[in-house]
Amino acid sequence: MKRIILLSIAVLLMVTESCSKQHEDPRSSDDNNVTTEIPNQMLLKIGGKTLTVSLAKNSSVEALLDVLNDQAISINMKDYSNMEKVGPLGHNLPRNDEQITAQPGDIILYQGNALVIYYAPNTWSFTRLGKIDNITTQELKSILGQGDVSVTLSLPTE
Repeated sequence: MKRIILLSIAVLLMVTESCSKQHEDPRSSDDNNVTTEIPNQMLLKIGGKTLTVSLAKNSSVEALLDVLNDQAISINMKDYSNMEKVGPLGHNLPRNDEQITAQPGDIILYQGNALVIYYAPNTWSFTRLGKIDNITTQELKSILGQGDVSVTLSLPTE
């Protein structure tokens, strides 16, 4: 009887281990002790200036990172209502819209396919992608300039 119980416990442990491996995070791996980390930053290049963006944690950001893993994205952005620069992302991303008040430096996904850089506050329902690090409103306005601007999104290199 003890042997049957021990054998049952061993089988149960093997099944449990097998099931837990099937539910592991696909972004990390124990193969050769390699772990794939999800970046928590992206770079935003405007003219000759490169800014660092701390990223939000949502499925929109994950989809954006998948695109950026393949290539940088260049966006021609137009000024809108003296509070933001907006331009087509060229990709449809999942939306995680919520009613928020964007602040200067916020990077927003609008309607799943447009990127917005805010340089003044605005309340609306949209998806937060991240926030530009260590920049004042005046510095941001100076970098963005008047009128249209070309922006490139990329991932930091090691």
